[in-house]
Amino acid sequence: MFERFTEGARRAVVQAREEAAGLGHGHIGTEHLLLAVLAQPEDPAAAVLVEAGLDHATARQAVRRLLGEGGDAQALASIGVDLDAVRDAVESVFGAGALDAPAEEPESRRRGWFRSDAKGGRVPFTARARKVLELSLRESLRLKSGHIAVGHLLLGVIREGEGLGAKVIADHGLDSAALRRAIEAKTG
Repeated sequence: MFERFTEGARRAVVQAREEAAGLGHGHIGTEHLLLAVLAQPEDPAAAVLVEAGLDHATARQAVRRLLGEGGDAQALASIGVDLDAVRDAVESVFGAGALDAPAEEPESRRRGWFRSDAKGGRVPFTARARKVLELSLRESLRLKSGHIAVGHLLLGVIREGEGLGAKVIADHGLDSAALRRAIEAKTG
């Protein structure tokens, strides 16, 4: 599927990892894909959001408000999940170190769009972010495009509709149906 991605869409996927790392998050979610799209304001699809008042800085501030900065532990704690208690419970059943990251795989065994973070661990896409990538392909096919562009990624975020990327858009007061039409007109 990734061979169909335009250079801008490939940059956006790589940028999503950088956005996650910059916020201290151990995953790549729909919010990071949205931030990555907005990091390319010259792209016609991203320009639709920017013209509607949702730029990269505004979206990043919204993600910080929703998830915080400094990692998943803080985000989970904000919804009442105590990671120390989870670790203790898992280790009591499966043994000490059961949740520790596995040893680094050799470079030759890595596949796909997972990349190592600064500590050598993988930064996985969330299920919703993987769904956005799948939906971007479907949007491309629906629009009879021969490629997947940044606009298709953005359409995937909107179509998925449940992730934090869509929440940031909705919380900004933007109408997803109107956005879809504007993005489709610019993406083709």
